[in-house]
Amino acid sequence: MSLEQITVLLGWSTVLNFGVLMLTAMMLTLFRKTVHGIHTKMSGLSADELNKLYFQYMGNFKILWILFNLTPYLVIRIFMLSSGS
Repeated sequence: MSLEQITVLLGWSTVLNFGVLMLTAMMLTLFRKTVHGIHTKMSGLSADELNKLYFQYMGNFKILWILFNLTPYLVIRIFMLSSGS
């Protein structure tokens, strides 16, 4: 794979994973009661426990997105701009 192909791959991966992050945040915000109902029935956890888990999930997802998608993409873009490619 060339550097340009890797850049395109990381760019699309960054965009798609950011979309998943935003969709998850919207679903947890707009449909909180429905999501709580489903997950309470599936797991038997209380609403407070689920809120903690949702917050932890979103935080972990965001950290991993920054670490494995956004940062490598930006580093390669900066490298390509500075090298004139």
